[in-house]
Amino acid sequence: MTAPTTHGEQLLEINGVELCVETFGDRADPPILLVAGGSASMLWWDAELCERIAARGRYVVRYDHRDTGRSTSYPPGEPGYSYTDLALDMLGIQDALGIERAHLVCQSMFGGIGLIAGVDHPDRVASLTFVSSSTDGPGLPPPTDQLAEGPPADPDPADSASVVEYVIGSARAYAGGSPYFDEAATRALVERDVARARDYASTLVNHYAIEADRPTRGGFGGIAAPTLVVHGEADPFLPLPHGEALRDAIPGAELLVLAGAGHDLPRPVWDAFVPALIRHTGRGRA
Repeated sequence: MTAPTTHGEQLLEINGVELCVETFGDRADPPILLVAGGSASMLWWDAELCERIAARGRYVVRYDHRDTGRSTSYPPGEPGYSYTDLALDMLGIQDALGIERAHLVCQSMFGGIGLIAGVDHPDRVASLTFVSSSTDGPGLPPPTDQLAEGPPADPDPADSASVVEYVIGSARAYAGGSPYFDEAATRALVERDVARARDYASTLVNHYAIEADRPTRGGFGGIAAPTLVVHGEADPFLPLPHGEALRDAIPGAELLVLAGAGHDLPRPVWDAFVPALIRHTGRGRA
């Protein structure tokens, strides 16, 4: 049997903005909605990874956040939206695609979107998966010295070549010295990402300027959906104790540690990640 293919990108009007959405697989299968991290468009959820998940009987949705990819962009440094707005964007995508409840997979800083959805909108969440994320609680270790020395100097946003080198250098640093870092593949992704964005100058800064609001009904302990925490053992930005703290904060949560991985999901760990995600999303079926 051939692997499922993409249904193509579409621009949807959601909450007064345009969001670019792409889906993979059979619409009748349980839906998995992939939520990228800060400054990351949908492309950072690799299309081949989406295909692998879809081939295992899941309807996969990836999308561009505001200020990434083909979605609505704001002036650099003036995002004008909050985490709650981004969570409502995600739920609006579910509405537009006719998805009542989705399995949410939220990466890095936008674990905060999953937190808001899981606590304030539990009826829309079949399960949660947090990838390379954190509770941001007290006492957790800071980024490693290796990361502090790794990222390059901020680029000139008008110079696309310097922007590409900056993002590649940042991705290399966030990989934490992992042997899995693939510079050629990263370069191809970044070049496409920069060329595709409405305004990459906004992509570089706006997510870090938004209001990091919280759920109205509590914190991680208020999540009732089945939860999987996925964390790289060599994550230099949010070292492994962040993932352990997240597991401990959510009732019944499980932790999958990705051997050799940093603050990313490199191809060599997909053989561990995909089966774990399929098992997990079989628990709280949509």
